[in-house]
Amino acid sequence: MVPESKITPKISIIIACYNDIDVVVAVKSAYHQTYPNKEIIVVDDGSNQQTQTAIQSVREFIDVVITQNNQGQSIARNNGIKKATGKYILNLDSDDYFEPEFCDKAVKKFQQHSDTKIVTCYARRFSKSGEIDIFSPLGGYLQNFLFSNSALGSSMFKKADWETCGGYEENLPILGFEDWEFYLNVLKTGGVAHVLPEVLFNYQVRENSTSAKIKYFKQDKFKHIILKHSELYKENFEGMVTNLFDRVKTEEIEKNRNEKSIDFRLGSAILRPFRFIKSLRLK
Repeated sequence: MVPESKITPKISIIIACYNDIDVVVAVKSAYHQTYPNKEIIVVDDGSNQQTQTAIQSVREFIDVVITQNNQGQSIARNNGIKKATGKYILNLDSDDYFEPEFCDKAVKKFQQHSDTKIVTCYARRFSKSGEIDIFSPLGGYLQNFLFSNSALGSSMFKKADWETCGGYEENLPILGFEDWEFYLNVLKTGGVAHVLPEVLFNYQVRENSTSAKIKYFKQDKFKHIILKHSELYKENFEGMVTNLFDRVKTEEIEKNRNEKSIDFRLGSAILRPFRFIKSLRLK
């Protein structure tokens, strides 16, 4: 019998892409993973001709290309995973990339710890202007995921767990939070998210990205997740109440800080005569 440490089960790397020529970097990142047994699946989610040309330029590195009308990230990922033949799944957004050793180290973590459900790592956040910071996700058990996502959106998990929980939700309102909601589903039956304490992922921050748009709808999305998983949050009612009040307190502190800022006071002073004139017109 071959020792488990010597087994190299297949990894399916899913790259969902919509109008992004940086997909070339993502594909090359997947191809240059040092882990030998892998397949690369690109889901073209209704991209423009420029992006289609970019995908074709790295076609030799790709095992499967799925072309569909634009349906959003969750559906694109689910469709890619349906075609996957690997034991492990790694999602990779088209504008991000992994360091070559990530897959090797992630699979070892699965093989060393039987309760592993998710493997993530530290991330370097960058923009076209350069490095922004290093982000260290918390990882851990379900409790760490109840009120925020504690793993990167691009993390490794088992296809069997994806099948068990029904994949990514395709009807989450507006945009985003699909990763967080998916991890809740994966971890609520047990298991842990391990964090590799190394910078093995590079995350590009863009002004018009999904992550940038999410911040305007955070509360609506959090409400949707709580209502969908109501039994889970009832079991953790005290923690939920504490978290909600902490959120309100944080927003109040931020509001007060903004109102005391020089820019806010200067703006108020400039607008004061206009408001006075408006009030006279309304009388």
